[in-house]
Amino acid sequence: MSLRESFARDQSVIAAELRPPRAELDAAAGMDAWIDTYHAVRRLARDETFVFLTDSAVGQREEDSLRHLGANLGAQTPRDRVAPFLTTKHTLAHCLTYADRAKELGFEALVVLGGDRHVGPPRCVEHGWELRALIRERQPDLLLGGWANPAQQAEQQVEYLLAPDATADFFLTQIVSHHTPEPVASFLEASRRRNLSIPGLFGVFYYRSANPRTLAALGRFLDVPAEALTREFEAGATAEEVCVRTIRALRDLGARHFYVSNLPVGHAAQTLSAIMGRT
Repeated sequence: MSLRESFARDQSVIAAELRPPRAELDAAAGMDAWIDTYHAVRRLARDETFVFLTDSAVGQREEDSLRHLGANLGAQTPRDRVAPFLTTKHTLAHCLTYADRAKELGFEALVVLGGDRHVGPPRCVEHGWELRALIRERQPDLLLGGWANPAQQAEQQVEYLLAPDATADFFLTQIVSHHTPEPVASFLEASRRRNLSIPGLFGVFYYRSANPRTLAALGRFLDVPAEALTREFEAGATAEEVCVRTIRALRDLGARHFYVSNLPVGHAAQTLSAIMGRT
């Protein structure tokens, strides 16, 4: 079942977010990393899990997902369960051609984001919605995903998604946590009050440890509750338990769709299965 069909049938959607290999890896390391990525995507898709593939996550240039996936996924991997990301941090020609290639290769959904302004190349357009509008003109059948950040002012975030020019069929949110549920509660309340109808997948981070250097590095890009996470791990919680607690808290607030980020690529399907088996 495709992402479009799952949303249409109002089924809860669980997805994995994976990072393609970094572009600066040497040939041997890059090949090994892509082999791990192919295996992860295939296994997740076979398990009927949706897979999102990032585009230059946390400011590091990543390999072109479409080129590798189109050549190596094989005919047995359903493309309608794989959705690449595309940020505006490329030339406009690249972005529009990327969307064309995604459609030609059989991918049915594309998440189009602005991208972090503080790192990497400049944006080719000011906002993600501008690129989505241009892509919609060329590829009207692509399911286009947008973005929201519950940590920002809830009413404004919902207003962006409701705007006539938002051009989003669904949206993903910034990473959220059970340690700070208030912004999610405010966002969901504003969504209900304003009758926001497009589905949203809430971001859940798989924190593998409470390593201070790792949390500090992540804190440059995410709202990381470092002290609370440190206490949680020191009390004996496992990475899976921490992730499960966030998903349970989100469900209690009324969220229904999720994507889990930072899964270990070599064991992504097994790890996600273990997490969802406990939620």
